[in-house]
Amino acid sequence: MARLPDWARERLEGGRVGPGAARVIEILELQPQLASYASTAEIAERAGVNIATVVRTAQALGFSGWSELRQEIRSRYLASLSAVQVLSEHQAPGASRTRDAVRQDLANLEALANTIDQQQISTIAQVIADADRTVVIGSGSFISPGLQLSHGGQTMGLDVRFGRGGGTTLFNEVSLLGQGDVVVAFSFWWLAKEVLEAARVAADAGATVILLTDRRSTRFSELADHALIVPSEGAGTFPSMTGAMTVINCVLAEIAEYAEPRVREAIVRAEAVWRANDLFD
Repeated sequence: MARLPDWARERLEGGRVGPGAARVIEILELQPQLASYASTAEIAERAGVNIATVVRTAQALGFSGWSELRQEIRSRYLASLSAVQVLSEHQAPGASRTRDAVRQDLANLEALANTIDQQQISTIAQVIADADRTVVIGSGSFISPGLQLSHGGQTMGLDVRFGRGGGTTLFNEVSLLGQGDVVVAFSFWWLAKEVLEAARVAADAGATVILLTDRRSTRFSELADHALIVPSEGAGTFPSMTGAMTVINCVLAEIAEYAEPRVREAIVRAEAVWRANDLFD
């Protein structure tokens, strides 16, 4: 059988595949750029197999089909590139960067709509709603949806803290967590070691780890109690957080549904404080 990428070998869990699937896997290994955007028909033609074999290979690796596997390959391929290389990947002569950005976000949202797990979102919302304390962590712009989660959660009466610091500040904060607490981590494109290790500290103390990421098989996803896979490809240098922000909006909506009486009371109190302090015109 063709040499399988480490992440794919782990998903196969020691199982074997037939010669047709082996040729599909060889395409994934040797031509990741092609595999990251090709259709099932294109992969089938390259591998000399039929479309059904491509789909069965994806399912053997634990994915629902080729589209879901292709998303994983695309995320991994982009993560293998430098920022400048990612920019070159998205450059096309005569293209409109604005239209490309909008179209890519629409494509990400369509992929998200086809793969999102309603029950998983509901479960995560309940975990956060029932937590004693939740800390949101991430790196750079990838933590931006966490600001929405922390602000919305606090408005609904939950102790959701936005982790703004790094280094000793970050590790001091997560070291206070334990049983009954939650860490929500955002990890896209390159895996930030500091964020991973901070989540590990919290997990070792008994806290629940929720991860939003664009790849299924990483050291981070293996650590997490709940991992949400979110399409994140941008139209330029950096990943887009539109999909991640949409997921957070879904989680907040589910929290409001799950803890409705408590949430309603908290919002009334928050609005009263805002009015008393004349915060809005």
